[in-house]
Amino acid sequence: MKPDIILDTNVLVTALKSSQGVSYRLLSMVGDNRFQLHVSAPLVAEYEAVLKRGQTALSAQQIDDVLDFLCVQALHHKIYFLWRPVLKDPGDDFVLELAVKAQAQIVTWNISDFRQAATLGVQVLTPRDFLTFMEAKS
Repeated sequence: MKPDIILDTNVLVTALKSSQGVSYRLLSMVGDNRFQLHVSAPLVAEYEAVLKRGQTALSAQQIDDVLDFLCVQALHHKIYFLWRPVLKDPGDDFVLELAVKAQAQIVTWNISDFRQAATLGVQVLTPRDFLTFMEAKS
């Protein structure tokens, strides 16, 4: 059974800034059936807002293309419940709510922001730790 994951926005931004790192490697695996990506409307909206603030060298059209690809590959979820507030940054609570709904792991570079996720049974990993986990499964 393939793992279910949610990519935090910081992983996506890092992946699109450089093709040299772990985040890019993980992003390049989307769609190859090694894991199932999950998204929600608030998460995709955050991806778009952050990326279009000039966080990368991509054009608006290129950003739209990346987001379209992620949306085609991912399972979409509507969240009908709120667990707020749980995290120290209320702006991250919708990611945690998606993880609970999708029964998915959160992949983020900001592990400390999601310390309380374990109280709801959600595992949080860095992209490096997730790739190590994936390689161990192979």
